[in-house]
Amino acid sequence: MNNLNLKASRVPAFWRPLLMAGLVLGVWATLLAFAGPRAALSASSETKPTEAILPMKALAGHEVATFAGGCFWAMQAEFSRLKGVDKIDAGYAGGHTLNPTYEAVCSDTTGYAEAVQVVYDPKVVSYHDLMLIFLRAHNPTTVNRQGNDVGNSYRSAIFYHSKQQKAQALEAIAETEKTHVYSDPIVTQVVPYTGFHEAETYHQNYFAINPDQPYCATTVAPEVARFEGLNKGRLK
Repeated sequence: MNNLNLKASRVPAFWRPLLMAGLVLGVWATLLAFAGPRAALSASSETKPTEAILPMKALAGHEVATFAGGCFWAMQAEFSRLKGVDKIDAGYAGGHTLNPTYEAVCSDTTGYAEAVQVVYDPKVVSYHDLMLIFLRAHNPTTVNRQGNDVGNSYRSAIFYHSKQQKAQALEAIAETEKTHVYSDPIVTQVVPYTGFHEAETYHQNYFAINPDQPYCATTVAPEVARFEGLNKGRLK
């Protein structure tokens, strides 16, 4: 600042206002020159949603269902055995961050639940029946817990894709409660579908590939066997 005053003092008095105006304009021009590219860089570097959050593209005559009921290794293994289920992916649903990882979801800071997304043929198995099967495939009466798996990511939830799915999910819950198969009330969330992130590749078909892994052998295998026993007439 002292150098600027010294330089200004050497300029005739009548030129000084013009000089100062020129300096102000120069500063603004410099700021604008930097602001443009920086704003563009900021916009271009924002994290963009990936294709994984878009609904699955079902084949003609097929529909999509998305739900969460604890460990997705078990859910994927179980529902892949059903007639009418043509595709099933393990992933994350119901959260609020972009591109979640397994580690982040397990931290219970993202809002996501371990979930599966199913492409099925409604001529073979209806959405209503899928919901009835889902409500027996896990314990829908425990909040944020399935067995020893505890946390928000293990909650019971149905992510409906339409008003019709919402109505059928609620009907299935009411029907299941009337059977008194559970002594406690069902706490399954029935919420709008907001997107699905496919889980990391190593999670897909994990039980089928790693049946002897300790958790699979001691926890998933008995659940799959129970599922098969409950749905003998519906298995592929």
